[in-house]
Amino acid sequence: MESPVASDAVGARESRFDWFCEAVSTDVMPVALSTRRAADFRASITDLDLGVVRLSVVACSPVLSRRTSSHVRRGDPEHLQLALVTQGSVRISQRRNESVVAGGLVLTDTSRPSEGACTGGQIESVVMQIPRQAVALRPDRVDRLLAQSLAADAGSGAILADFLRTLLSRGPGCRPEELRAMGSVALDLATAFLARQLGDPGQAPGEARAQETLQRVHRFVENNLGDPGLTPRMIADRHNMSLRRLYVLFGDQPLTIAAHIRRSRLERAHTDLACGELSGQPVQAIAARWGFSSATGFSRAFREAYGITPTEHRALSQVTHGIQRTETLHATHTPAR
Repeated sequence: MESPVASDAVGARESRFDWFCEAVSTDVMPVALSTRRAADFRASITDLDLGVVRLSVVACSPVLSRRTSSHVRRGDPEHLQLALVTQGSVRISQRRNESVVAGGLVLTDTSRPSEGACTGGQIESVVMQIPRQAVALRPDRVDRLLAQSLAADAGSGAILADFLRTLLSRGPGCRPEELRAMGSVALDLATAFLARQLGDPGQAPGEARAQETLQRVHRFVENNLGDPGLTPRMIADRHNMSLRRLYVLFGDQPLTIAAHIRRSRLERAHTDLACGELSGQPVQAIAARWGFSSATGFSRAFREAYGITPTEHRALSQVTHGIQRTETLHATHTPAR
């Protein structure tokens, strides 16, 4: 979990509102923001990386937002944003829909123009940023829910809201692999919630069901990368399908199922080797954590993927972190002029 960043931490010579505008446009998406309270503006942003999805808590003084077609062309993460409004109220409009949301959930699409406005005082919301392709529902069906006020006090909405609150309070004590697993759960709950708003998910056409199965397989792979026995055959058996059907399911994907497993394992090992907190663990221990049983095979695969050995990557990462720490300390202790 990244440390929360508040506008109060911004230097006195910098505009807190300008900081907030820059943070949103850079880290989330290009958008035009305005406020009548720039002089005493307050805001904070906290992020929780859950792998397949990202959770953000945004609290700020009253603000207006406007995302135009020009903003979309400048930058589009292609995300669905499912927001739980936990304080204050907000008016959202998108795709000819408009709602005022307080204490509920609302869905927006970063690929479409939108407008938003705080209708009261301080606003706080928990925002789940979901890659659109990760939602196992047809886009035209999901579009019906955009900018609609969705209840979060009963049924699947309440379950989802409670789970998000628990993630925020307990997430800092979880290991990265635990957070990734929880991200898969959060995505499943969000998808089930959205499907419930659309009616009986069993009525979805075959193409949507195939997409749902594909995403379920992806999440299963993410949650079991550390198992050396994770193979296409094992995945097919666990999902009650033939090996041939599994291969067909991945037929139009960038990678085969076997290549996807291998790349995902390498990415996890690549991240862990660059982590300073894990610098005392042997390279082979990290490789084994992500399902590599052979040290030689891991080193060869790593070099083919990244052009350097695991040991070289770790050494370079440590040097980079050292330089960054030095620059941070220098900037912190440099007196303002």
